[in-house]
Order: sequence, then structure tokens, then C-alpha cells
Amino acid sequence: MYERPLVLKRLFFYTLLLLVLSSCDTTMTSDSDDAILARVHKEYLYASDVRDLIPKNTTPHDSIVLVKSYVSNWVQTKLIAHQASRNLTDQQINFDKQLEDYRNSLIIYTYERELINQNLDTVVSEQEIEEYYNKHLGDFELKENIAKVYYTVLDYDLEQEDDFEQIFKLPDSLVFDSLESFSKAYARTYFLDTATWMRFSELQEMVPIENYNRDLFLNNRRFFKLSDGNNVYMLKFVDFKIKDDTSPLDFKRNVIRNIIINKRKIMLVKKVRNDIYNKALQNNEFEIYYQE
Repeated sequence: MYERPLVLKRLFFYTLLLLVLSSCDTTMTSDSDDAILARVHKEYLYASDVRDLIPKNTTPHDSIVLVKSYVSNWVQTKLIAHQASRNLTDQQINFDKQLEDYRNSLIIYTYERELINQNLDTVVSEQEIEEYYNKHLGDFELKENIAKVYYTVLDYDLEQEDDFEQIFKLPDSLVFDSLESFSKAYARTYFLDTATWMRFSELQEMVPIENYNRDLFLNNRRFFKLSDGNNVYMLKFVDFKIKDDTSPLDFKRNVIRNIIINKRKIMLVKKVRNDIYNKALQNNEFEIYYQE
């Protein structure tokens, strides 16, 4: 006996939502045209409150799901807030000071962000990077082993395996043209960028070098060859740095650039704040009353 009213309520709600959705692109002419979607005590949620929540080109079904979820959350939030306000003292729910501080923080943050976007010099010269690096060598201690390498990964039964090994044993100045040509033709994958420092952990993801005694390995091996039954791996170290050594400049160049830019941001914000203060002081725009 209770199913029919429930069905009617749901039908009314869906009809109302469809009407709301169908009028999303129209402008309300009066308050009487604004349909009520929900009420909690003396507060009302209107159709106009949810129109902007629905992205363009959303299907009717997805729009209804989105609006229903919002209405449900709105009701629950209002109910909890109403109950909380009844059980807390006026002093406990007086957030004027916190709201003012939060608003001021948002205004200042937005203003300073715009100043930074408009005025910050983000060009950092190589000389600035080198000077910062040389003055702060103690800050650039390596936390892990790194290396400059080149490698190829071959099929296990590749006929040209011996040719690859002979190329790897050539002097570095003679390797790359031949190795690039052979790798493009026969290798599964390869890496020939010897200008880039690679973390040893990243290298191990490509070439299954044993974890144990890596420091000893780096100090005593340049050419390395192994097989896992499916692939043959050939690798040669061009340079390496051991953990706790000083990090090379190339490995920290982007880090240093970001440090310099962040320092400029701080200096720019500090200058703006000081300029505002000093200008206000000269124009007698504020006074501080206290006893020394």
C-alpha cells in the first residue's frame, strides 16, 4: 500500500530533474521560476544552485546521477551542521577570526602568485648554476650510485652476438656509429646516451645486474655481458659515481635551476612586502600603538 506514493515521489523527482536539466541554458526571469530541489529546516536548495555543476554535453542519465548525489550530500551536510550548531556554544562556533585570516591568506596568496607570474625572471644562466654548485658542494652528496652507460639487449640466439661484443670492445670514440647501426637492425632495445647520468636502480630495471657489492662492481668492471636465458645484455660504463661521493653538476643541473628560481621568488615577494610597508609608512597610512 506504500509502494504507489514512493513510485510517485520518485517519478516527480526525476521529472523535476529533467525540467532542471532542460532549462540549464536558459535564464531565470523570476524567483518563482526557480524550482526547489530540497529543504533542510528553513534552508532551501534551488535548481539554479546546481545548474553550473553539470558539464556541457553530459547525458541526461549522468546529469541526474550527478544532481542526485549533490542533493544527497547537501541535505546531509546541512543536517549535521544544524545539529552541531544546536550543541555548541556561540563562542565555539564563532569563526569570524579564522575566516578573516583565511580570506586574507587567500587574497595575499593570489596577489603574490600573480606578481610572480608577471615579474619573475625564470632564465638561469649556466654561469649562475655553476657558481651555485661550486659554493654548495657539501649539499650535493650522492644518495645512490649513478653511472653513464650504453647498452644493448639482444635475442638469446642472435647470430650477430659476437659482432656486438667486438663493437663494445672498441675504444669509445669508435663505438657509437657502428653500435647504433647494428642496434637499430638487430637489438631488442638499446641506450646510447652517454651524456646522461642514470641511477643504478634505473639501470637494473633494464639490465639485471646483481644487487650485491655494487661499489666493487663499478670500480672494477667497464664491459659487462650476461644472459638470462631469453636475452643477452651487453653494457659498458663510461663514467660512474659512488654513493656518498659528490654529485656531478650534470646530475643536479635542474635541481639547482629550481633552487635559484625559488630563491628569486622569495626575494621578489619579500621586496614587494617591504615596498608596500615602506610606502604606507611614508604616507602615514598606519600607526602602531604600544609601549617600548
